[in-house]
Amino acid sequence: MSSNPTVKTKPQASVHALGRNIVTVASGKGGVGKTWFAISLAQALAKAGKRVLLFDGDLGLANVDVQLGIMPEHDLATVVSGKITLFEAITRVENAGFDLIGGRSGSGALARLHQGALEELQRSLIGVGQHYDQVILDLGAGVDTGVTTLARHNGVILVVVTDEPTALTDAYAFIKLMVAKNPRADIRIVVNVAQNKKQGERTYETLKRACEGFLKITPKLAGIIRRDPKVPDTIRHQSPLLTRHPVCNAASDVEAIAKALRP
Repeated sequence: MSSNPTVKTKPQASVHALGRNIVTVASGKGGVGKTWFAISLAQALAKAGKRVLLFDGDLGLANVDVQLGIMPEHDLATVVSGKITLFEAITRVENAGFDLIGGRSGSGALARLHQGALEELQRSLIGVGQHYDQVILDLGAGVDTGVTTLARHNGVILVVVTDEPTALTDAYAFIKLMVAKNPRADIRIVVNVAQNKKQGERTYETLKRACEGFLKITPKLAGIIRRDPKVPDTIRHQSPLLTRHPVCNAASDVEAIAKALRP
């Protein structure tokens, strides 16, 4: 696996546009397929011709590299230690067509980053992101300080949810906190592992009603991903979905979400 990124310089963005190309993938609860979706979304955007950077922002339990079956030469822990810059931590994922900044699972140093360090990391990510068309930020589950700080940008926040009651309540809690910090946040919902489109729409409606009733906002539906046996197969084989199973229901659904995101 090559560790040389293929970054090309983009025109300098205005202050108001900084971070607008960041797409955060979040969830209130673990186990809803958030990281798998972040990887698949990055690959779908790259397949469409975009220059894409995937950033593993799960500061305690990073596993993007595991799902991709790679071992990056550098990762976020090396950056935080001061040995390299964030730009130097970029790894090229050849079989998926995008660049990656990997995390390190179980890194206490990353999990214990103080507020100032988190804000500096967020600024660095926005800076590196100016060299890309899209940055996909895979956040950790929950609503801790690391999650909320990294999610503070001008881009889109995709909240991944399933029809499990705990997934819905935790997604609502995440949305509530993000709206409190930024009432104008562009929050959209991705329903994952839906039995079919109609069941996915019902799940979205449940969350939407809660947001409208208590938060007075109406998050958009970014898309519905149908349950697909090809997904666990790709995870077991540590291979990106659009590489191993490019023609399947889940691949089609992710590509539709990616298409809707593109300007």
